[in-house]
Amino acid sequence: MRTDTLFLTLNVFSATGGIEKVCKILGKALYERSVEKEQRLMVWSMHDKEADVEGNLYFPGEIYKCFHASKARFVSAAVQQGLQSKLVILSHTNLLLVGWLIKKLSPKTKIVLLAHGIEIWNKFPKTKRRMLAAMDQVWAVSRYTKTKILEQQGLTENRVSVLNNCLDPFLTASKNVIDPAFLKSRYGLAATDKILFTLTRLSSKEKYKGYDDVITALEQINDPSIKYIIGGKADDKEITVVNEQVDKAGLKGKVILAGFIAENEVAAHYKMSDCYIMPSSGEGFGVSFIEAMFYGVPVIGGNADGSRDALQNGELGTAVRPGNIPQIKDAIKKIMDAPEKHKPDHEQLMNHFGYPVYKERLGNLLAEVIV
Repeated sequence: MRTDTLFLTLNVFSATGGIEKVCKILGKALYERSVEKEQRLMVWSMHDKEADVEGNLYFPGEIYKCFHASKARFVSAAVQQGLQSKLVILSHTNLLLVGWLIKKLSPKTKIVLLAHGIEIWNKFPKTKRRMLAAMDQVWAVSRYTKTKILEQQGLTENRVSVLNNCLDPFLTASKNVIDPAFLKSRYGLAATDKILFTLTRLSSKEKYKGYDDVITALEQINDPSIKYIIGGKADDKEITVVNEQVDKAGLKGKVILAGFIAENEVAAHYKMSDCYIMPSSGEGFGVSFIEAMFYGVPVIGGNADGSRDALQNGELGTAVRPGNIPQIKDAIKKIMDAPEKHKPDHEQLMNHFGYPVYKERLGNLLAEVIV
């Protein structure tokens, strides 16, 4: 069946993470554009199942096909469908082989790759670089990721564009977020406590998020009223490492590992917080930064990765050097002393990262690819 656009993904609804959020929102924008342009769109997922898609708000199930983690079946079907498509969008570098095969068999088909962060920052092996070189366009989620692609992968600048991530149009409006008092009770927080919050995956294999530096900074600040909540899935090894650091720093009871936070409680965690912090050195963009700012929370992020785009180089939030404990400590003290003075400019946030802005930018990029 011939189609105008085929959007190939790994996971969309069966996993929770930054890339999955990007795929949902991009799928929605592509669907709306296909309706406006009277074009045919298909969205396919290698790992999702039909039950994962039911009731989703982003696009209708009729355009969505799931392959239940059957990689061979997905690759075979995707290549065949790609040959009948004008444009194929790949959600991740792990789908480069599929894009390369389609391009080899159908040179007229346009192929676009989404580039998120660390998966493309280091120089690829020769074979993978050849596959990357076959792409018509790479859309990087941040200027930092674009710079790394140009430096490491040998692509020319005219083949790499920036499509910043955006706020989910279905985020609960701040005024409608339930009173997070129940969370303070859950975590044993006092009304006078000042709350720092980080939402990320805690992985022993990804030591770049910066929560360890935050713990070190809090040890030096030595303010018992500051409580630090770290939310997100964690592997056992990393939990042990973090708990050992907390105990050694004398912060037991002041640093709380909240574990996985359900989607329907994320907004309340942001609203409860006085500051969102993640001074990372390996963030492709940092959707959590703009979500925190959407709920009026001051943010602290790194100035050496894709976080710079989310923070607009310090205009929307405070940018610090990752690993620089004095800078991180000073930023925490500054915001915790007067959170109201450091709230992000909501209008500026929406002008940069609102869904309508994203959709317009996407339309411009699509027009450049399909001439």
